[in-house]
Amino acid sequence: MTIELIRPTTDLFESWAEAAAEFGDDHIDGSGLNAPVTPDRATLDALIEKSDLLSDTTAKLPEGSVHNDLYWIVDDGEVVGFLSFRHDLNEWLREAGGHIGYAVRASRRRQGCASAALALALDRAREIGLDRVLITCDDDNIGSARTIEGAGGVLQDISDQTERGHALLRRYWVAL
Repeated sequence: MTIELIRPTTDLFESWAEAAAEFGDDHIDGSGLNAPVTPDRATLDALIEKSDLLSDTTAKLPEGSVHNDLYWIVDDGEVVGFLSFRHDLNEWLREAGGHIGYAVRASRRRQGCASAALALALDRAREIGLDRVLITCDDDNIGSARTIEGAGGVLQDISDQTERGHALLRRYWVAL
């Protein structure tokens, strides 16, 4: 397994479409898209445009947005998941989203993909000069909690985020 973080590209359209379809109508953390995702060319073209805008640190962003690197988690040409690395935190992200959000397709879970991708995202955080990052996961998502803890995450709290779409949310800080 050789995990890479790759920005959205038409070169991997079929693999992206298969990965997105595997999530069904569920929200895909880190994808940059709202649920349900329609895995077609128009959606991908809009995602690439959004990705280019959000990653351009000189661009003025829409209200409520932060500069953000959207990535696909790729293993040997296969899109196995999605990762969003936010350069800053707004109010919502401080409470519920964090700096890094990710999701791995069900068929590729428990294979180390999330851990490898998270390590690469932490490298990116160091690259832009952050000294710590906030990462969150649902309280009942044991796999994600272990991934974050394995990356050095220290639990800040377990917070009721019902109004933000999460009953209980674990919030971790990772020092860089």
